[in-house]
Amino acid sequence: MKPRLLLPAAVLAFWSVLALTANWLPLSPDRIRLEQILAPPSVHAWLGFDDLGRNILDRLIVGMRTSLLVAALVVPVSTAAGVLFGMSAAWQGGAWDRASLGIMDVFLAFPGLLLAIALAGLLGPGIDNVVFALVVVGWVGYARLARAQTLSVLQREHIAAARLLGTSPPMILLKHVLPLIAAPIIVEATLGVAGVIVGEASLSFLGLGVQPPAASLGAMIRDGTAYMLVAPHTVIAPGVALLTVVLSVNMLGEALRRRLDVQARGER
Repeated sequence: MKPRLLLPAAVLAFWSVLALTANWLPLSPDRIRLEQILAPPSVHAWLGFDDLGRNILDRLIVGMRTSLLVAALVVPVSTAAGVLFGMSAAWQGGAWDRASLGIMDVFLAFPGLLLAIALAGLLGPGIDNVVFALVVVGWVGYARLARAQTLSVLQREHIAAARLLGTSPPMILLKHVLPLIAAPIIVEATLGVAGVIVGEASLSFLGLGVQPPAASLGAMIRDGTAYMLVAPHTVIAPGVALLTVVLSVNMLGEALRRRLDVQARGER
């Protein structure tokens, strides 16, 4: 790994390990200490306490677990649904392809985050509805990418040979097309993790995500904004955590994209 990628990889690994082991750590994210309300960082609480006297570090770890869990659910489902839809549209062609493009254009006509907010608002607050809303918004990008990539490889000789041999369309798409288009889809999915984390934080900031007393980065930032002047650590801590994770994912995703692009040019 290149030296400039060591830091983002370490940051992402650090938060991932904390999120995965949160259930086994001695955390008390919901414990209220009235004598510690808005207390600044100290040796006993590295990130201080919030407006209810709850340990910000403990809540930060639990909130990061929520964000990573949502990303782990949304990205695979969105990718699978989008790739299946896009590949089938490119393979069928004709009226189905045109109808598929129309469906994708309808979804793309709305800003993704606004559509997610509308869906979450209609369905009601809750982590399940956040996951559903982000999947509904997120599959379209993968579908367009999968369709374009599939159209670019359908005329290759080995795919034509598979058709002549009577191989079923699902097997052709699975064994011959999908491996050829996997690289850009993997890159898109990697970068999509950052978008999902920001989307979950945004919905929680608006009160449409996880509900109190459960912790979320977006909800922590929202609650801390009322005390920015007297207790800035209540906003800085979750804000910096969100920034570092999203930036690390984007840096690793861009590095992966450049690496796969170089490999693709070499194969040509």
